[in-house]
Formats: sequence, C-alpha cells, structure tokens
Amino acid sequence: MPGDAGRTKGGSRFGAAGRLAFYPARVAARASRGPLESALAESFPEELVDSLVEHRVLERMAAELARTGALDRMVDEALASPRTSELVDRVIASPELRRAIREIAASREVREAVAQQTTGFVEELAAEVRRWARRLDSRIGRGGQTGAGVVTRALALTVDALLIVVVFTAISGFVALISSLVGTLRPAWLVGALLGAGWVLIGGAYFVPFWSAAGRTPGMQLLRVRVRVGSGGPPGVGRAIVRALATWISIVPFFAGYLPVLFDRRRRGLPDLVAGTEVVYAEPEG
Repeated sequence: MPGDAGRTKGGSRFGAAGRLAFYPARVAARASRGPLESALAESFPEELVDSLVEHRVLERMAAELARTGALDRMVDEALASPRTSELVDRVIASPELRRAIREIAASREVREAVAQQTTGFVEELAAEVRRWARRLDSRIGRGGQTGAGVVTRALALTVDALLIVVVFTAISGFVALISSLVGTLRPAWLVGALLGAGWVLIGGAYFVPFWSAAGRTPGMQLLRVRVRVGSGGPPGVGRAIVRALATWISIVPFFAGYLPVLFDRRRRGLPDLVAGTEVVYAEPEG
C-alpha cells in the first residue's frame, strides 16, 4: 500500500534517529487518542471514527507537526501568551501551592534527605582533613616513627580547645550575670586568678573523663586517634589527671612540651612521657 511504502521509505530514510525524534509526538498522540475518540464519536459517524483510528491519522498528524516545527511554534506562542503568564502568576500566588510547598518541606522524607546529605558532606570533609593531616605527619619528623603525628594531634587539640572555649564562655557568662546581681568581684587580681583556675578546672573536667572512659576526646574522635597505655587500653583516672596537668604545662611555653613528638620513636610528647601513655591512630592510614 502507499501508506506502507511511505512508512517503509520514511523508516529507511530517517532510521532509528527519525523514530526517536517522532517518539514524543507518538506518545502524545496515543495518550490523547482515548479522549479524542470519545469526542469524535459523539459528533461523527462511527465508520469515520473507526477509519481515523485505523489509519493512525492522529499520530501521523502529531508526527508531522513535530517534523515541520509547527509544534514547537505552537508551544512557543502558548508560553509567550499573556494569559499563560497570568495563569502561572496565579498558580504561584495561590494558597494551595504555598501549602503544598510547606507540606513538602516539612515532610519526614525531605528532612531525612537533607540530614543524610549534610552528614555525608561533613564525613567526607572530615575524611579529607584526616588524609591531609596524615600525609603531613609522614613528612614531619624522622623516619621509623610510630604513633599519631604532630599535625593530626594539633588539629585534634584545636577542636578540643574550641569546645572548651564554648563551655568556658557559657559558664563565665552565667557567673558574670550572677555577679552583676550581687556586686562586682574585687580586686582585679582575684578575678584573674579565678578565671585562670576556672579555665584549668573546666579543661580538666573535659579531658579526664573522655581519656579515662573512652581513650579519646571529641577532637581525637574526629581525627581518628586515641590515647592508650602500654596494655592497649585507655588510661585510668589517675593517669588521665596527670596527663591533663602535663598538657597545660606543655601548652604554656608556646607548646614546647610537644617538641619531643618530632624526635621520639613513638611520637610521645611531654604529657605522654609523664603519664606513660601514647597517642596512636585509631584506624589504619588511608
């Protein structure tokens, strides 16, 4: 038949690319076939409707519109119409759309997706920092050393110091509020002494429980290092207290107490040498 010959010719002419280009129009024609058939059946004889369906007139019309670009022009004209812009503005400003957006944003699925993305980003960033720190650890010091390097330990101590500052600031603010109600503390040297003693006590209350119970502080957990004794377990409360005091002593003279980390075979600083501990990586180097 001529139609078959035309289709065969068209198929050989355009090949798979032509069929792929006409696919959206064919899908649209199939999707609209049912409603259009019903509408045509109400206004035209049944024989005419059957003939239109049998010869795939609707699909061929849609394919022709797509081929000539008429369909694109119709869509462009519809999008450029002032009525279309007005309709879009009405939909955007509608209370129903705003309510739908609020419900979607407050849904459990969205919250879980955001939490997973945030957690994944933080973990990836922390892993990259750990790899960078360990590469520097291997370059600093002398060969054959074991234990966690100075860069990793410095980053862990920095994180812990920031957390201690947050706790100290909160407690100091509370104490300042109370003192403003009962009167300012005097003399000034007493205030300074109390602040220094409070800093040492808060630091000790931070380090000792973490070291003695888990062998690591939050900063050490982030950098994947831990402190241990010779048997491999965490230090006891007594060793943890000694190590905390030695840590403050090591920090005061420009962190001079950590210089032995660069030369000691097990990379121990003054706190480790005094308390009989060492800091090691909690997982193999990646």
